[in-house]
Amino acid sequence: MKELLNQKINVVILDFDNEKKRIALGLKQLSAHPWDALKSDLAVGDKVKGKVVVIADYGAFVEIAPGVEGLIHVSEMSWSQHLRTAHDFLKVGDEVEAVVLTLDREERKMSLGIKQLMPDPWNGVIEKYAKGTRHTATVRNFTNFGIFVELEEGVDGLIHISDLSWSKKIKHPSEFTKIGDKIDVVVLEIDGENRRLSLGHKQLEENPWDVFETVFTLDSIHQGTIINIMDKGAIISMPYGVEAFAPTRHLLKPDGTSAKMEEVLDFKVIEFNKENKKIIVSHSKINEEVTANERAAVSDAKKADREETEKAVKKMKSSVEKSTLGDLDVLSNLKADMEETEKKSKKSE
Repeated sequence: MKELLNQKINVVILDFDNEKKRIALGLKQLSAHPWDALKSDLAVGDKVKGKVVVIADYGAFVEIAPGVEGLIHVSEMSWSQHLRTAHDFLKVGDEVEAVVLTLDREERKMSLGIKQLMPDPWNGVIEKYAKGTRHTATVRNFTNFGIFVELEEGVDGLIHISDLSWSKKIKHPSEFTKIGDKIDVVVLEIDGENRRLSLGHKQLEENPWDVFETVFTLDSIHQGTIINIMDKGAIISMPYGVEAFAPTRHLLKPDGTSAKMEEVLDFKVIEFNKENKKIIVSHSKINEEVTANERAAVSDAKKADREETEKAVKKMKSSVEKSTLGDLDVLSNLKADMEETEKKSKKSE
């Protein structure tokens, strides 16, 4: 009811300021408080209907009875854990149905929820998103350790950065995808208590390191390109998209200089760790072995020469010995013949 000018009305004195000669009056205090008229049997869990009268980013105030309002916080508007603004769900004047979540008649406060009128998507998660099943999710947020994705409203999952790729070393998820993109995932674990799934992307493919183990065997040599040089060494791009690491001392070339950025060289595998996806390679080892082989070849040649010389000397000595022994036999025979002739000569006399 609207009061008219010069109309006589009843009021309640609320305050008196003698200094300023002012009196604070109230009109609503003459009627019952709207909360006192609220149904006495209204309780938590009941459904109510009302109109949105005020809206802010954090929530909306809904009038369920004249002078009685309840707050629907934005977190109670959707099962999604990716909180947005209440403006995305409601607007002033909307007629809504909600569930009473809390009710304090003394403080005259009430909180409401509308997501409770929809099925909780986590009720069927274990069956729908069973371990090992494959799905398509939407990228919602990044952290240094992984990507938060949403499979459906209210069902979120985390892809750890180590589960993005078998072969690429990813420093930050933004190198791999972007917010809003679709990404294929496989369910690794289900955390019902925290309402979150542990997901993987690389698991959609076989582990190529099972194959790499047979390709990048110890001491095998492969051509690689230097793609990044750091204080302690360099990252080498190897065949099949694999990245290896070469310590600084293993980057030396035959002329004594160190390999440079984007140089293409042969590298020898000196360490392979499948579990940690680590390959250590060396260019200088190849040069060292070539030099060592050359030295060994020279040494072998000298050894062969020595052996040939020794054989020749031994053969010569043997020949000399045989010759000497032969001469001795001739002399002995000659002496025997001479003695025999002398004997015959004496007999004839």
